[in-house]
Amino acid sequence: MTRPVEKRILLIVTSLASFLVPYTVSSIAVALPAIGSAFTLDPVTMGWVTSAYILTAAVCIIPFGKLADMYGRKRLFLLGTIIFTLGSLFAALSWSGPAIIAARIVQGVGGSLIYSTSIAIVTTVFPPGERGRAIGIITATVYAGLSVGPFLGGVLTQHFGWESIFLVNVPVGILVIIAILVSIPGEWVEPGSHPFDLPGALLYCVMLAGTLYGLTLLPTVRGILWMALGAAVLYGFVWWERRQVSPMLDLSIFRNNTPFIYSNIAAMINYATVFAIGFLMSLYLQYNRGLDPQTTGFILVIMPVVQMLISPLAGHLSDSVEPRILATAGMACTTAGLGVMVLVSSVTPLLVIVAGLMILGFGYGLFSSPNTNAIMSAVDVRHLGVASAMVSTMRSIGQMISMAIAMIVISYIIGSQPISPEIYPELQLSVTVAFFIFFLLGLIGIWTSYSRGTIHR
Repeated sequence: MTRPVEKRILLIVTSLASFLVPYTVSSIAVALPAIGSAFTLDPVTMGWVTSAYILTAAVCIIPFGKLADMYGRKRLFLLGTIIFTLGSLFAALSWSGPAIIAARIVQGVGGSLIYSTSIAIVTTVFPPGERGRAIGIITATVYAGLSVGPFLGGVLTQHFGWESIFLVNVPVGILVIIAILVSIPGEWVEPGSHPFDLPGALLYCVMLAGTLYGLTLLPTVRGILWMALGAAVLYGFVWWERRQVSPMLDLSIFRNNTPFIYSNIAAMINYATVFAIGFLMSLYLQYNRGLDPQTTGFILVIMPVVQMLISPLAGHLSDSVEPRILATAGMACTTAGLGVMVLVSSVTPLLVIVAGLMILGFGYGLFSSPNTNAIMSAVDVRHLGVASAMVSTMRSIGQMISMAIAMIVISYIIGSQPISPEIYPELQLSVTVAFFIFFLLGLIGIWTSYSRGTIHR
C-alpha cells in the first residue's frame, strides 16, 4: 500500500514528466513557419517536423507498455525522460530539415516511454474511487503543457529563435530525472516469467508504420501500396499473437469488451478531429492574417487553457457520472466548435476565432478525462500497462490521422511549393476543407462515444 505522501509525490513527478511532451508539440506548431524559413521547407515537409514524432510514438507505445509491465514501469518511465531530454538537445542543435526530423524521432521514442507508463503507474497506485481525479490531474497537466506551448513558443521563437523552444526542455527534463531517482522508491512489475514477444512487436511496428505512413501519401500509388502492406502484416500479426503464450498485445483484452473497444475508437476520432488545428491555424494566422509568432501563440493558447480548466472537473465527475454521457457531450461540443472553424475566412473577426477555439477547448476537456477513465476501468489490473499504452496509441494514431488529412489536403491544393503571398488563397481553401473533414469525423465520433455501453455498475 502506497502512503498518501508518496501518492502525492508520484502524481507530481508523473504529471511534470507528462508536461514536457505536449509543451513541445504545441510550441512547435507556432514555430513551424520559422523552422520552414530557416531550412527552406515546403508545407508538407514542415508537417513532417510534427508527424515524425507522432508516427514514432504511435509505433512504439504498445511494445513499450508491454515491456513496462514485464520489467518495471518506473524503470522505463525514467529511461523515457532521459531519451526525450537528449532528443530535445539534438533538436536544438539541428542544422537541416532532415536533422530536426531525426531529432523528433528520438523525442518520439522518449515520449512514448513516458506516455506508456505514467497513466499505468497512477492507475496502479490510486484505487477506483480516487482514480478519476488523479487521471484528471495528469490530463490537466498535459493540457497545461499544451497551454504554455503556444504562448511560450511564440515568445521564444520571436525573441530567441526556434531553437530555444527545445532548449527549455533540457533543464526541466534533468529536474524530472532527479525527482524520479530521489522521490519514487517503488517499482511496479506484473509477475510472470515469459519472454518478450519480439516477433509480435516487430510485426506490430511494421503494420502500424506502413499503414500510417501510407496514409500520409494518399492518394498516390505509393500510399496505397504502403497501406496494403500494413493490412497484410496486420493479418499476420493477429495470427501470430493468437498463438503466443505471452503475446506482445493480449487480444483477449478486446474480447466481449465493447466499452474498451468503443472508448478507444472514440479517443482516436477525437484526436483526429482536433490535433491539426494548431498546425493549420498557425499557418493561417501567420500567413493569411499576417500575425507574428507571439500574437499567434496568444490566440492558440485559448483552446488548451480551457481544456486545462475543464479536464480535472470532468475526470472527477466520471467517478460517479457515467463516462459515456460526459464524453459524448464533449464530442458534441468539439464538433460544434469545428463547425464554427469551417466558416473562418481571411476577413473573419478574431473574436469569432477565439469563440470557436473556446468551444473546442471545452469539448476536448469534457471528453478526454472521462474517456480515459472508461478505458482504464474496463480492464483487469494485469492489463493496466497495455490499456495505458492503448490510450496513448489511440492518441498518437488520431494525431497522425489528423496531420495526414491536413497534409493530404495541402498537398492536393497547394502542392510542394513553399508558401508565398501568391498562394495565400489556396492556403485558406486548404484550411477550410480540412476543417470540414474534421467536422464530419466529429459527427461519427458522437455516435461512437455514445455507443460504448455502461462502465459504472
